Amino acid sequence: MAAERDAEGQAAARPLLTDFYQATMALGYWRAGRAQDPAEFELFFRRCPFGGAFALAAGLRDCLRFLRTFRLLDSDVRFLASMLPPDTEPAFLAHLRALDCSAVTVRALPEGSLAFPGVPLLQVSGPLLLVQLLETPLLCLVSYASLVATNAARLRLIAGPNKRLLELGLRRAQGPDGGLTASTYCYLGGFDSSSNVLAGQLRGVPVAGTLAHSFITSFSGSEVPPDPMLAPASGKGPRVDLVASVKLWLERVCAHLGLGLQDPHRGERAAFVAYALAFPQAFQGLLDTYSVWRSGLPNFLAVALALGEMGYRAVGVRLDSGDLLQQAQEIRRAFQTTAAQFQAPWLEAVPIAVSNNIDEEELARLAQEGSEVNIIGIGTSVVTCPQQPSLGCVYKLVSVGGQPRMKLTEDPEKQTLPGSKAAFRLLGSDGSLLLDLLQLAEESPPQAGQELRVWPRGAQEPCTVRPAQVEPLLRLWLQQGKVTAAPPFCFS
Repeated sequence: MAAERDAEGQAAARPLLTDFYQATMALGYWRAGRAQDPAEFELFFRRCPFGGAFALAAGLRDCLRFLRTFRLLDSDVRFLASMLPPDTEPAFLAHLRALDCSAVTVRALPEGSLAFPGVPLLQVSGPLLLVQLLETPLLCLVSYASLVATNAARLRLIAGPNKRLLELGLRRAQGPDGGLTASTYCYLGGFDSSSNVLAGQLRGVPVAGTLAHSFITSFSGSEVPPDPMLAPASGKGPRVDLVASVKLWLERVCAHLGLGLQDPHRGERAAFVAYALAFPQAFQGLLDTYSVWRSGLPNFLAVALALGEMGYRAVGVRLDSGDLLQQAQEIRRAFQTTAAQFQAPWLEAVPIAVSNNIDEEELARLAQEGSEVNIIGIGTSVVTCPQQPSLGCVYKLVSVGGQPRMKLTEDPEKQTLPGSKAAFRLLGSDGSLLLDLLQLAEESPPQAGQELRVWPRGAQEPCTVRPAQVEPLLRLWLQQGKVTAAPPFCFS
């Protein structure tokens, strides 16, 4: 059981990952005799991020894991007791020790759903003291997950459907938890894979990677592989000395490209050979350690063609500096002429990957029509969300004891809509989104073809809509502490 809780804890929050005022309010509720009052909170955001028109709901899976295992340990309660007034009743501390989420119910948008301002991402109901304590950890689990998933989705829309997007942001993320969350929810937002191995282990995110410049610069060219012999891909036939084969191919490649044999860097070539011996089925080259044209490209071609003779196919090259778009076009032409010269048609389609602090503007350039870039690695610009660092989610009380509660405040934008609510997505006959409708839970749900008089968010006057389709948005995921359905976005 301890091991299971530890595994769960790697992907969810601990109960004391919270603000201290949650504990002081809990004591206040207790002393007022209101700890068990039935209450409902809604978690939502007020504005779409990045100046856009939508967000993606994310973090539900982590919320359910957190709620399913929520218990305050004795050490947690002792720490809280040390911070609360010395006359705090032992019965209150005993109440904290006994807390779990067996009386909590959660309705929410499914993972990855389109979400809009004011529509609850989560509805959380249960005993007042407990659901108040859940506020900060649930906000923490939902806010960044939704923000980074939305950012990833925006980048996917810019890239289009045919470019592969690789998330490389772990080294730039805001700590290990931020890195794991980013890798998880970039995948939800439309990225194809991540460099984050832990995200692969814990979350089942596809993991991908190439090699770094340090691997290449670590070789001088004087190294001798312990075993340079490589068997053909078919497993049939004699083993081949890859070092000798690459040397012969380099002469032919340099003659084709108009280079001298002394131009390609010996250490880089030794690094490529070492990598090919380790990964003959997945050989790839990083081309810009010394010079793309005078070294990286000819060394890659020599190794790739040597492997090709044995039935292996190189899986790609990567560029990490310079004008990525132009270089990719020139490299593709070099692949095409070399393929024709040496009757190696597979070489024409070797994927070209690029990286180097790619932002939205550069991504749009790399994704334009005619681009020869196949794979785009993005790190800082996706995990740090530089255009907007926070989604600004809030968690507001909407009912207690079945009675609506409303925050008025001097700022109209911060006013809340009272009462337990249902949410519906209204669609046109072509499937286009008309609007998301909020109404009181006890009201009759809207019907397709029914004329509805609605007040759009921020409008001064109502308007009339007649939806062709109506979809309920908030689904039941946790009922009285029991998970009722697995989120659609699940990992291993």
